[in-house]
Amino acid sequence: MVRLSNSFSPLALKNLIEQFLDSKKAQDIVCIDLQGKSSIADYLIIASGTSQRQIGSTAQLLKEELKKKGFKTVNIEGLSQCDWVLIDAGDVIVHLFRPEIRAFYNLEKMWSVEISDETAKISIS
Repeated sequence: MVRLSNSFSPLALKNLIEQFLDSKKAQDIVCIDLQGKSSIADYLIIASGTSQRQIGSTAQLLKEELKKKGFKTVNIEGLSQCDWVLIDAGDVIVHLFRPEIRAFYNLEKMWSVEISDETAKISIS
């Protein structure tokens, strides 16, 4: 995993983002530890906003805050609709949802499913 800023460990970045989201009144903030499960990031943070405006504003303000802290590349997807906005901060990926969209995709459930040894051994004949 390539770190975007040497001054923050993945855990420190996760904590910074969680505190920021809380300060902006994001709801139901959940952090999923991806270490050892995926190479895309160390942490996945999922939160809900009360409106499309709040989601878009929170995403843009988070990007600005991370840039102030020295993160050079922070990518945002989904700002055109603000139903589901993804912020890629390298070691931490943030998903901001409207509550009904979050319930529909249910990312928490998808990432919490454990793959058993038996499931991993299944092969297509």
